[in-house]
Amino acid sequence: MPTHLFAIGEAARRSGVGIETIRYYEREGIVPKPDRAANNRRLYSLVDIGRLRFLRKCRDLGFKLIDAKTLLELSEQQRTDCQSVKKIAETHRANVQEKIAELSQLDVALRQLTENCSRGRTDCPMLKKLRLVG
Repeated sequence: MPTHLFAIGEAARRSGVGIETIRYYEREGIVPKPDRAANNRRLYSLVDIGRLRFLRKCRDLGFKLIDAKTLLELSEQQRTDCQSVKKIAETHRANVQEKIAELSQLDVALRQLTENCSRGRTDCPMLKKLRLVG
């Protein structure tokens, strides 16, 4: 079976990860450095592209890069450590829930600030409230 190798631009297109991000991941050791062609250009295999796609999906879900790297490493082990995966996911979910609560509070505060706004008023209650200290 022939091995398909792709230039960085094609790897970026297939994975949905930008070229500069791919280079960053390589520099930081998040993904292994790819093979190089005779002209020193990077060559990516389908496995390499799969790793990049995996990282993109983790990042799309909001995982920190360190957690995405750990999940990638766990996904490549012979025996998956489900407890480690679960712990990372639960920690991330708790962080997401905390952010949701903070955003809900922010929404309420902004609603309260804008409730008193009316068109054409030169004396804006919202700006007055924002200027109040404490």
